[in-house]
Amino acid sequence: MADDKFDSIVVGAGPAGVSAAITMARAGLNVALLERGEYAGAKNVQGAVLYSKMLADVVPEFWKDCPLERAIVEERVWVLTQTSGINIGYKSADYDAVPANCYTIIRVAFDRWFSKKAEEAGVTLLTGVTVSDLIKKNGSIVGVKSTEGDELLADVIIACDGVNSILAQKAGLHREWKASEVALGVKEILALPREKIEDRFNLEGDQGSTTEMVGDITKGMLGYAFLYTNKETLALGLGCALDDFQRTNIKPYDLLEELKRHPLIRRLIAGSKSVEYSAHLIPEGGYNSMPPLYTDGMLLAGDAAQMINPTHREGSNLAMSAGRFAGETVVEAKKRNNFSSRTLSLYRKKLEDSFILKDMEDHKDIEDKVRQNRDILTVYPKLACDAAHEYFLVDGLPKRDHQRRIIRSIRKQRGFFQMFKDALSLRHAIG
Repeated sequence: MADDKFDSIVVGAGPAGVSAAITMARAGLNVALLERGEYAGAKNVQGAVLYSKMLADVVPEFWKDCPLERAIVEERVWVLTQTSGINIGYKSADYDAVPANCYTIIRVAFDRWFSKKAEEAGVTLLTGVTVSDLIKKNGSIVGVKSTEGDELLADVIIACDGVNSILAQKAGLHREWKASEVALGVKEILALPREKIEDRFNLEGDQGSTTEMVGDITKGMLGYAFLYTNKETLALGLGCALDDFQRTNIKPYDLLEELKRHPLIRRLIAGSKSVEYSAHLIPEGGYNSMPPLYTDGMLLAGDAAQMINPTHREGSNLAMSAGRFAGETVVEAKKRNNFSSRTLSLYRKKLEDSFILKDMEDHKDIEDKVRQNRDILTVYPKLACDAAHEYFLVDGLPKRDHQRRIIRSIRKQRGFFQMFKDALSLRHAIG
């Protein structure tokens, strides 16, 4: 590969990288897409939700051949104690449309399909290539080196090589993440017959549901759990801040096993067979940890740039849009034949004008506020469930007595003034 020269090299064939590659190739650029796995998706362990709008911006009418699992018609949030839970959700037939608002997908199948779309657009996909270093000339980045010593040159590199981005570190754009800036996620894929999934989750056909869970399940650690329905499997997992796992010495696997025994989860997964178990790091720092997104001859996108909105369970949609913006920026730079930081700064402007940086900035302080007040993860779920228990309890006592019990419980465990302060603190952390 020593003599090869491309207009752009994209490193990482995930949602950000493939979106960037397709965007540039369709504009007539000569693009190489490098993936360290045997094929795109081979290294991926995400049980994912795919948002339609961001994919349709890159591949119009994707739903005609994309390997989708279920169209999500119901989204639920559960606030759990050890034996109970409050279910908050929304279900609508309007979401059962083409295209749906979002779908569950199996990332291995989706990533292979998405990378195939890149090849159809004219992208040169090179798999089994691990990039270990950058090539620089006169202060600008002009190519990459593989672990085998091969060199590949380009006008611009787009680094989409994941949360532990070697290229971003080699470029001096960011240092190694702190333990508080990443989460450790564990996920298990559980096989279950289609008819049982549809019966237990009250679904029809290819309808699906998602469930996010907070409360006792994370033992006071910053994180949440999830349960997604696929056609014939369930994706069950959880993630917590890495520094919390280090602080508590709790093993992620033990936490997941305890989640599987929870009364609200146990029946939903009863009789299922484990077909996959995996663990991986997830960017968690978000806006406050976001590194510089460009330098002479290089852009960052996706997990490599901490592009995540954990409050809303969003990551791959940010990555796809950011990849598209990165690709558009390179197309403009090619027209100018100028790949300096000044030209590539257009990328940041595109992100600022989109939902990506607006949402990330609006939610940038949420996790810090929760870290400062762990009662949000422990006391409040119990308060909410205790109040619900009293509200629905019928034991021969007047309802006013139950209401007094609820008030006494709140005063004893937290107090109304403190609850108001906590709510105000969270409100100020959102925009």
